[in-house]
Amino acid sequence: MDKKIMKHPLIFCIAIITMGMLIFANPTTATEPVEQQGLVDKARVTFENFMADEQNFGEWFRKNLHEAKGLLIIPNLLKGGYIVGGSGGSGVLLVKDAKTGLWSQPAFYTMGSVTLGLQIGGEAAEVVMMVRTQKAVDKLLTSSFKLGGDASISAGPVGGGAKSNVMTDIISYSRSKGAYVGVSLEGAVIATRAQWNQAYYGKAVTPVEILVENSVSSPGSTKLIEAVQRAFN
Repeated sequence: MDKKIMKHPLIFCIAIITMGMLIFANPTTATEPVEQQGLVDKARVTFENFMADEQNFGEWFRKNLHEAKGLLIIPNLLKGGYIVGGSGGSGVLLVKDAKTGLWSQPAFYTMGSVTLGLQIGGEAAEVVMMVRTQKAVDKLLTSSFKLGGDASISAGPVGGGAKSNVMTDIISYSRSKGAYVGVSLEGAVIATRAQWNQAYYGKAVTPVEILVENSVSSPGSTKLIEAVQRAFN
């Protein structure tokens, strides 16, 4: 600070107050959920890319979307991304209100397993999972659960005439470099990301509070929710 200013107490005090106002004018800057918002935005892009592919994905999905009670979107499933020697990634879950038909705010999750693998030798894939039963939704509301053990899962069919196993709790789709591929999700563990939920919504919050009670919201999730809602219209 200029020595001339420091010699005048009144001017010095005014300068200190002004600096303080500038520092604290935007107190949330340091705690803005940059990573979390980035994942929400990537989830929206992933979902829109899947829906745009009517020939391979969108047609079947639209015909059966009324069955969806929830959507788990993982924009980037990586080998070694969860634990050493395994595969995994982070994603967001949205749940549909059975009465209103409206979709919830997103809750953050991780998915990973030592046995999970990309079947065509690729290193990354986008994944969209349609949660079709209340049993699967209830499992997702817990801290963690295993796919195939606590809830059944099968790979989603592609093409307009494809049919699915109606008894499956969760239907999964995966895509690597624009092509639909087989990703083994059997045995993968899905767990909540409590710290990310807290960072995104500004307080400690449970999946039930986010997905069922709708007790929190973030303006950053608007575009994702609108993209999912449009798929039902």
